[in-house]
Order: sequence, then C-alpha cells, then structure tokens
Amino acid sequence: MMILNAYVSFYPTIKLFIFTFDNQPKNLSMKYSAFLYIFYFLFPVLIIYATQKSSLLKRIGAVVLAYIIGLLVGNIGWLPRPSDNFRTLLAEKSFLPDEQVREMIAGGQLIPYDLLYNKLAFVQDSIISVVILLAIPMLLFSLDVKKWLCLAKDALKSLALALISLLIVIFLGFFLLRDFIPEAWKLSGLLVGVYTGGTPNLAAIATALEVNPNLFILTHTYDLILGAFLLLFLMTIAQRVFNLFLPSFSEKYENHHDLTDVTTEDIDDFSGMLNRKTLWGLTKVLAVDVLIVAISVGIGFVVPESARMVTIILLVTTIALTLSYFTNISKTDKSFQLGMYLIIIFSLVVSSMGDLRQMFSIDFLHLFLFVLIAVGGSVIIHVLLSKLFKVDSDTTIITITALTYSPPFVPVVAGALKNKHVIISGLTVGIIGYAFGNYMGIMVAYVLKLF
Repeated sequence: MMILNAYVSFYPTIKLFIFTFDNQPKNLSMKYSAFLYIFYFLFPVLIIYATQKSSLLKRIGAVVLAYIIGLLVGNIGWLPRPSDNFRTLLAEKSFLPDEQVREMIAGGQLIPYDLLYNKLAFVQDSIISVVILLAIPMLLFSLDVKKWLCLAKDALKSLALALISLLIVIFLGFFLLRDFIPEAWKLSGLLVGVYTGGTPNLAAIATALEVNPNLFILTHTYDLILGAFLLLFLMTIAQRVFNLFLPSFSEKYENHHDLTDVTTEDIDDFSGMLNRKTLWGLTKVLAVDVLIVAISVGIGFVVPESARMVTIILLVTTIALTLSYFTNISKTDKSFQLGMYLIIIFSLVVSSMGDLRQMFSIDFLHLFLFVLIAVGGSVIIHVLLSKLFKVDSDTTIITITALTYSPPFVPVVAGALKNKHVIISGLTVGIIGYAFGNYMGIMVAYVLKLF
C-alpha cells in the first residue's frame, strides 16, 4: 500500500510534464531529464524501504517489485511511446540525436511527441548503461572465487546443455515452419545468436547475413514480447517449479556449508547503510568501482565496436574478481547491497521500457511461433537435460538468464533467487555466449540454407 500511495502521488506531476512537452516539444529542457533521473534513482529507495517493513513484499523481493512497477509505469500512459514510423526508424537503436529528430518532425516524417520519447529513451539508455557496469564489481567484491570453483563444473555442464537444447529446437522449428517463413534459414541464425548473446549478437548476425530490416524488427519485437514474460517467470516462480524436478542448490551443495549459509536476510539487509562508518567504506569502494569501469570502458573503445561490450564486461569482471582477493575491499560492509540497489534501478528502468501493447499485437503468426518454439522449447529441453545430468535448479535458471538476456541480467535474477554464489557462473556463461554466439548463429544459418 505504501508503494501504491507513493506511486499514485507521482501521477499529477508526470501528467503535467507530458502535457507541457506534448504542447511545446521544442522546449524540452533539463527539467524533464532531471525529473526522470530523480524518479529512477529515488523510487528504488522507497521499494527497498517497503520490503524492509512488509514481510509480504520482502518475500516478493525488491527486484521483482521494481520489474512489476516499471511495467506499470511504462504502460499506463505516464511515459511517451514512439510513433510507428519512429519505431521502424530506430530499429535496434535506442534513440537518435535530438537535432535529427527535429528535422524529421519538420519534414513530416515524425510527430512532435517522438521528440519527447527520444529524450526519455536517452535517459533510460544512459542509466542502464552506467548502473549495470557499476553494479557488477559491487556484487563481485564480496564473492569468494575459491568457493565458486566447486560450482564451475556444473556451470559449464549447464552451458553445454543449454546450447544443445537451443540447437534442437532451432532445427525443429526450421523444418516445421520453413515453408511459411521467407528466408527461414536467416531467422534460424538470428535466433541462435539472440539466445546465446542477446541483442548485440542479434544485430551482428543480422548484418552478417544481410537480413531484411522488417525480419530483424519483427524478430527483435517478438523476442522482447516473450522475453519479458520469461524473465518475470525466472524471477518469480521458476525456482519453485524447477525444484520439483531438479535438485535445489542447497541440496546439491549441502556439504559445502560456506555456499549455503548465506540467508535471504543477509542479501536483503540494507539496514545500516547510512551509518557514518559504513557510508565511508562504501564511498571508498565506490571510487574503486568507478575507476574499474572507467579503465574498462577506455580500453573498450580501443577494440572494434563489434567486440566492445564483451571486452568491457570481461575487463570489469576480471578486475573486480582480482580485487576481491584484497580483504580491505572484499570485507567492505554492505557493498553487495549497494550493488543490489543499482540492480533494482536497472530493473525499474528496463521494465518501464517494455510496451505491452506490442506484446499483445501478433501480426506474423508463423514467425511468432518460431520464436515461441525457440524460447519455450529450449527451456523445457534444458530442464529435462538438467534433470538427466543432475544440474541444480539455480544453475539452470542462471544459465538460461545469461544466454537469453546477456550478462547484465545475471545479477538481477541472482538477486531474485537470493543466491549470490551463482553470479560468477552466470557471468562466465554469458561471456562465453557473447564470444561464440556469432559463430554459432552464422554457422547454423548456412547449414540450414543447404536444405
């Protein structure tokens, strides 16, 4: 009720901003951006406070609450949405330069409201780009790499099972639907890429295979539609459902007490973060965090753009894990919780970008069915193989997350699972998926082209 009251209290302010900028689109100012930044950074504080006060909300979890609230914020008319022309023009881009948008509005190609959406998209993109890179080191500083080594075998096994599952359903979907989908072999390659490395691989393979823009946009749209529901499932009831078939993480590693003695209260305990001593420690470790990200991004701009993101994530992860061996960093109180706060921000922003109207508008049934087979079929086969090879439920879930959504979403789902020990496994799997997804997608496409 506390969150709902605060949420509703934003309504007049948000509507005023939208009305003002809708009627005077050229006067978009710093005020609108400032309001968005304040909302995205402060509302998670309210979510955390509510979960500390309500046992029901605590069971749901701050990450899941942020995801649900973000979907609501983005779909009840409080935030602008792009016109169909602007959506098509953007393709895989998040936003365009404001001047370019203004010129296209003047030329009648876009509508004035698109300028407001473009400003929103810039703010959202800038937040998610920064907070996830800052969150990863914070979450890794307190982890013990030596403990993770006993999980590595299952993580790599789960990766192999996931790739096998994906290839099975891609080949099955191709032979079932190739007569109904033009250039189905290209679609097969796209789906292999997107479910091994996320959108970056999708865009790279689309370029390599010279995919028709409409096919790319539709594939990306349907991936977002189904991906939103799958992500919500993974963060809410997947653990309970999979535990019916697979060994739970605690059962699998019951003899490793150092892996199973972390309680939900430890992970979700944000109390005392503003104490002078704790705050000073967090300030110092945050400075180290910013330095890590700055170095990684700087080096990332030296490599080709196609390899930039995987390079940055590899560097951030490697440097953070190396520094976790230093006790003055690894023992910093509440560093993991600060990382989770950043993840909650990420969840709120990303979910507010989802458009439920698109999600329920299916115009190309066979293409949608192929994407559905790839998503649902690969998860089902993966779970069956995990049961056969005795992989635990948390490792299975984090592998699905890493490959389907890319490494940035690993800490999000790990937080929902209340299991920080699978973060390194997920990041490792996700980075491998990034690295090899392009090769797999292109190879599968050309193999299926022979048929």
